[in-house]
Amino acid sequence: MTDSEKNAILDRITIGTKEIFKDADLIIEAVKENMQIKKETFKELDSIVPANCMFASNTSSLSVTEMSNGLSRPVIGMHFFNPAPVMQLVEVIRGELSTDEQVAKIIEIAKDIGKDPVEVNESAGFAVNRILGPMLNEAIYELYEGVASMEDIDKAMRLGTNMPMGPFQLADYVGLDICLALMETLQHELGSDKYSPCPLLRKMVRAGKLGVKTGIGFYDYRR
Repeated sequence: MTDSEKNAILDRITIGTKEIFKDADLIIEAVKENMQIKKETFKELDSIVPANCMFASNTSSLSVTEMSNGLSRPVIGMHFFNPAPVMQLVEVIRGELSTDEQVAKIIEIAKDIGKDPVEVNESAGFAVNRILGPMLNEAIYELYEGVASMEDIDKAMRLGTNMPMGPFQLADYVGLDICLALMETLQHELGSDKYSPCPLLRKMVRAGKLGVKTGIGFYDYRR
């Protein structure tokens, strides 16, 4: 990327607080994966934005129906995948309060920005993370139980399933705190111990080793 291309992109980004929302048509929330924080964010926005503004959440597993409760407009899920500039998929999550018009508009917007959306009815973990989260968690259990080394588990999954990166590298890119929050949501919402987070995953998060965003997770990115 040239300097002029970089500057052109930065010139299109406006940074601010409440004043930048007053004329918004769509807000995509991407705060911490915590229901209370998300609800508080939308509640504050609800009193600032115009009546036609749509609310969307980039949550990876939480209920958009619960986020909508008490607002003047429903929240819809617009779940991008990491890394967002590269990954084509956007899950459009239809909550209990979502309208057909809202869903159609979000699908249209996703396509307009070059993404390939899928429509999903709200359920814990949605379509992808309901499968992906337990797979990553199971890989961590294999390491925890001494089945194989981290490097060999990653290698086996790359070569054996044609994954572009192994589960530990992928978990580091997703964020180990997000992986933990996802498993806790699945366990709570679906009521099954098969979704119990691996103790090693909890320990990593408690140590602040969250993956790429902190410089260290299962791999060390500080070098």
